[in-house]
Amino acid sequence: MRKNRIAAVLMGKFKSIQSAVFVAVSILILGAVGIVTAVSMSFTRNTIFENSSLYTQTIIQQMNKNIDSYIDYMENIAYLVSSSEDVQSYLFGETGDAAARERIVGQFETILESRGDILNLGIIGTDGRMLLNNGSESVNPDLDLDTQEWYINALNSGAGVSLTSSHVQHIISGERPWVITLSRGIRNLSSAGDKEGVFFIDLNYDAISELCDENMTGNQGYAFILDPEGNIVYHPQQQQLYNELQTENISQILESDSDTVLTGEGNNGKLYSISRSDKTGWTVVECVSVGELLKKSNQAQSIYVLTSIALVIVALFFSSFISGSITRPIQRLRDSMARVQEGDFEAPDVVVDSENEIGSLTKSFNVMTHRIQELMEQNVRDQEAKRKSELKALQSQINPHFLYNTLDSIIWMAEGKKNEEVVLMTASLARLLRQSISNEDEEVPIAQEIEYARGYLTIQKMRYKDKMEFQIDVDPAILHINLIKLVLQPIIENAIYHGLKYKESKGLLMVKGFMKDGNAVLQVIDNGVGMDADTLAHIYERHKVNYQSNGVGVYNVQKRLQLYYGSDYGIVYESEAGRGTTATITIPGKQEGGGEKV
Repeated sequence: MRKNRIAAVLMGKFKSIQSAVFVAVSILILGAVGIVTAVSMSFTRNTIFENSSLYTQTIIQQMNKNIDSYIDYMENIAYLVSSSEDVQSYLFGETGDAAARERIVGQFETILESRGDILNLGIIGTDGRMLLNNGSESVNPDLDLDTQEWYINALNSGAGVSLTSSHVQHIISGERPWVITLSRGIRNLSSAGDKEGVFFIDLNYDAISELCDENMTGNQGYAFILDPEGNIVYHPQQQQLYNELQTENISQILESDSDTVLTGEGNNGKLYSISRSDKTGWTVVECVSVGELLKKSNQAQSIYVLTSIALVIVALFFSSFISGSITRPIQRLRDSMARVQEGDFEAPDVVVDSENEIGSLTKSFNVMTHRIQELMEQNVRDQEAKRKSELKALQSQINPHFLYNTLDSIIWMAEGKKNEEVVLMTASLARLLRQSISNEDEEVPIAQEIEYARGYLTIQKMRYKDKMEFQIDVDPAILHINLIKLVLQPIIENAIYHGLKYKESKGLLMVKGFMKDGNAVLQVIDNGVGMDADTLAHIYERHKVNYQSNGVGVYNVQKRLQLYYGSDYGIVYESEAGRGTTATITIPGKQEGGGEKV
């Protein structure tokens, strides 16, 4: 009661409610803006520092992904070369195959001409037989392969590749460049399948330097790479590090549990942003001076002050407008608002005869209610159109890496004079592209989708002839049933790249189709490496999709199927590590006139 009397006395000092409300609101606004400005300015330095840290962390994570993609590309080269029949014939034949040697040299020259970041590449047998670069390079007579880390690791590692930190490579006589070596063991398929050879690629720093130098924060920022033991893989001032003219806080970086490490004090400190790669085991680090991160702190504080002044001016203007609009017709306006709040947008318009601010506000309110009703109706239509657009957008994605690798395979087959295989692979690729870019129909018969999958499997079998076989067994009773396009191929691709590719022996992929409980069922079955329970549990999560190797992905296919047919349909995975994986796709067996199923 006492507070109410004080408020009434204060309000009574003004001749109008408009003045009283204007003053009260103005005081509140000025006080709020003043407090916010003071607090903002006091924390400006920390805010800028935190935002800069997040920005550098984003950059370093993207840089790490780019480096992983680069190494993955080099692994593909290593796999394709080391698994070729020519390499088997040349390394493990009794006298060496001269024709195979010429084809390998031609392949090496093509790679060296197209990739300036590859310094050396070659194949070496444990019996001493080897082929380097263009075949004319002289081997260092003092070379002891048993002391070379890249050679030993390739022979002793599993099915993958071995990646070294920077080292001096002296396999070529008279040359001692600093390189990073990627090597892969070669199994002798004509004997017990033991590793009796090594394929290696020496990478100079051109590509890695370009990846590390782009998108640097500030003029003084730089990035470097460490291996799991803390050895320098790449550093822009690498020579100064070796001469002990510069040091880095490597031990702190390796021991840190967070993504950032701050060393030094004040503007003289350094901020290290860290991103660790599960693929290479490398740690990519960006180093930025704290002083450079905070050089715009004063400018930011000035912006805060100017913004606060502008906000006060605008707020006072609106305060005056609102206070001048408080008149008697506000009651009717409030009642109309209450009806609108309850969802009654069809209530009669509020009628106010006056032409002052309240009259204008009332007219605006009437227009607003009509507009909201229109927007609500429009929103329903827009959401339906958005869903259809999203479905088409998801369906139109294509995997550029598969296209690139297929074209590479065609080139290598052409160089090897394998004309019939070139014609078969090119024709299969043309059929795949024709269907994937066609936007005439959202659905195709299962028969057409099976033929599309058959063409894709034909290409993959030609690329991985020693790694896979395939069988297709589909009940003719389901061939006429419509299915949204591009469903089978991504699932098959996933099975090849994540199931059969890493299988030691030749794998088998089967595509089956049949009717079950009134539904059409398609199964993609492989006897590859399978998945553990944790991987299987997260297979449908969007962030698990690898867009660098499979641009469509399980997530995409699952979302398209459920968007089109409903949440009761889609993909179900069954897998066991070491035993293989089965992907079961279920769609309605009876569909109404090709319309939407959602």
